[in-house]
Amino acid sequence: MKERRFFDEDEQSVAEKSSIRELEKKNAELYKDLFIEAIDGIVFWNDEGVIDANESACKIFESSIEDLKGRRIFEFVIDHDGRYDKVVKTLRTEGSVRDELLYIMPNGQKKYLEFTSKLNAVDGNHMTIFRNVTERYEMEQQLRERENKFRNVFEGALEGFILWRDDNEEIVDVNPSAAKMLDVIKEDLVGQSFLSALENLGVTKEKADEYLDTFKRAGQSEGAISFSLKSGVKKHFEFSMKHNVFSDLNLITFKDITEKLQLEEELRKSDTLNVIGELAAGIAHEIRNPMTALKGFIQLLEPTIKDKHSLYYDVIINELNRIDSIINEFLILAKPQAVQYSERDIVQIMRETVDLLGAQAVLHNIQICMDYEYNIPNLFCEPNQLKKVFINLIKNAIEVMPEGGKITISINQLKGEKIHISIKDEGFGMTPEKLQKLGEPFYTTKEKGTGLGLMVSFRIIAEHQGVIEVESEEGLGTIFHIYLPLQQGGKD
Repeated sequence: MKERRFFDEDEQSVAEKSSIRELEKKNAELYKDLFIEAIDGIVFWNDEGVIDANESACKIFESSIEDLKGRRIFEFVIDHDGRYDKVVKTLRTEGSVRDELLYIMPNGQKKYLEFTSKLNAVDGNHMTIFRNVTERYEMEQQLRERENKFRNVFEGALEGFILWRDDNEEIVDVNPSAAKMLDVIKEDLVGQSFLSALENLGVTKEKADEYLDTFKRAGQSEGAISFSLKSGVKKHFEFSMKHNVFSDLNLITFKDITEKLQLEEELRKSDTLNVIGELAAGIAHEIRNPMTALKGFIQLLEPTIKDKHSLYYDVIINELNRIDSIINEFLILAKPQAVQYSERDIVQIMRETVDLLGAQAVLHNIQICMDYEYNIPNLFCEPNQLKKVFINLIKNAIEVMPEGGKITISINQLKGEKIHISIKDEGFGMTPEKLQKLGEPFYTTKEKGTGLGLMVSFRIIAEHQGVIEVESEEGLGTIFHIYLPLQQGGKD
């Protein structure tokens, strides 16, 4: 029995040794896999310097294992600045740290290395695992530079830029030019859906859907759009939309073409005026002389025909005077009149105009109310020309209220050295289409009008370096706003 137990013990000893050898083999393979053949660089070190390093670490540091041994890893760090100090402090206090720093290799090459360091990792030695992230870092730097360039262009562009997400149409950014052109605060737009923003700006849902449908089908879209801002000012824009410019973001760029369209419209009217001017010269020569003869002979016949045919006589005289008035308006448009500007009381000029038209207003059951500020400064103007403008506008107001009503005239001083005159009626009002054509030659809403009276009025106010703006709504009446500078008109 004793011999058998000895044999069992000897057999067990052999088995244990075999097991140990097997474990050592596995550990060696594991060491080879984890250390020698690891893709990341692994360095073991202590206070004296590097003890061991794998092949990947040698490649990273462009050195042999013999060159690395005994050197301190942190000697390769380029900038021993605040970030480096923070890394060292964290390692000492917490026993491990993960970060990245810029290193310089023995051959002078610079590399950004991401690392994880741990104190007392194996047999009291410290371990650091390195990974070369130079390429990633440079790509991130390039990306940041591109983003900075884009940001500079985005923020500094004169055109309006709006970025919105492709999936849910959420607006993510708006540049200052866009906010200024749309008269909105950037924070009010960011977070809204692009479709809702269009609708809030006055674009109908049908029109907004049409724009977006075209955009989604083609991947881009361009065109022109008009809407009124919250201030009431109507603006016109050209736009271009592009799909997925980057990171699933869509971009719309737009510019304000309101002034351009206004200039084109003024140029068109100017061309019309030139034609009218040439026509007026011919009219004055060809019609004025026979008109004078006709008026003279009719006046000679007055004693003979007025008693029996007074109605006909009055009609002929009135129509001849009307023709003469039209010719005078042509001549005013044909060439600037020689006028003398002086400082005058604008309220007094308006009072005199209202006195002239008072009888006509009473006949049409119309009340004229004046509302003006006291101590309004004198206006540098030509009073007779301004009277002509006021007569035209007040007479028009009377004629659009055949059933009677009220005309309200107000005069006040605005900031910026301007006088504001408004003439409001309670007449038929106008559609936006009619309002747009107002002031064009021969365009009139009256049965017997020529359209020249308003055109002359616009011309006179422009010569005073002022503007006329018209506010009207069908069925609710019309307001003519006249803005005149206190000291600028007529100085040329």
